Amino acid sequence: MSSNIPTDLRYTESHEWVRANDDGTVTVGITDHAQHLLGDLVFVEIPEVGRAVAAAESCAVVESVKAASDVYSPLEGVIVEVNEALADTPELINEDPYGDGWIFRLKTAAVLDGLLDAVAYEAIAIADDEDEDASSLANPRLVE
Repeated sequence: MSSNIPTDLRYTESHEWVRANDDGTVTVGITDHAQHLLGDLVFVEIPEVGRAVAAAESCAVVESVKAASDVYSPLEGVIVEVNEALADTPELINEDPYGDGWIFRLKTAAVLDGLLDAVAYEAIAIADDEDEDASSLANPRLVE
């Protein structure tokens, strides 16, 4: 499977992408590779605005016809905006994971240097594709 991995973003090993914004916030979503692994998304549980989160803390859930998966905050900060459109149209993540499918915006003082660049994330995505046992996101929960 070939995934779209923009070079201007940063990534986590748990398949979140991060875009630095001019106002000191970052925008977060799940990668094209992740949405391919999950399949058709049917529900997104978004975090509350104002919630303080730690780096690597679970703060959202994406649910597909196959599984539910936690979305982790890539950095410490405070949720300042969420993508309300996902409540009615979770498929935005499948259609445009790096655009209209963003999940939340975070105000953070953390630097993005500790996150993966596109080359490092691509290596993880390729390893996932080669490992049949890694055919789902980290820590998925089966949908009952």
